[in-house]
Amino acid sequence: MGELQTTVTMTVNGERVTRTIESRVLLVHFLREELGLTGTHVGCDTSQCGACTVLLDGEAVKSCTVLAVQAMGKAVTTIEGLETDRLHPIQEGFWAKHGLQCGFCTPGAMMATTYLLSQNPNPTEEQIRVGLDGIVCRCTGYETIVRAVQHAAQLMNSSTQTERSTEVG
Repeated sequence: MGELQTTVTMTVNGERVTRTIESRVLLVHFLREELGLTGTHVGCDTSQCGACTVLLDGEAVKSCTVLAVQAMGKAVTTIEGLETDRLHPIQEGFWAKHGLQCGFCTPGAMMATTYLLSQNPNPTEEQIRVGLDGIVCRCTGYETIVRAVQHAAQLMNSSTQTERSTEVG
């Protein structure tokens, strides 16, 4: 007996994609195996580590808990979606403040940070720790990650101020 196949269409990192897949495929496996977006990591397959965090219609979700068919018609942003012609301020923050060691949890932490800063552009240390609560990092002790998020927030806030000044001037 064959598996139930479903054709899914969604927007991934700004690009519309359509694939026919087994209905039981998790979003994390769809991203990695169907689209080759391996920046989204599989750490536990049980929603405990957060390494697979992506944005689904702007909300941070653990992609190991979402079926690909549940993302039908929605926008998915992965760590690869932060790429531009230069480092995104969040990537720059993690690089400048050493917010990574082995790097395994880093994509999930960056995506959780993306969501956090979209909701709160100037979070306190406590708010950062709460915002990263679903990300398990076994290497850093979180101190450097918190500093990385603070630095990213400063970079994003200063670029927003520069954009506003340019628009007004």
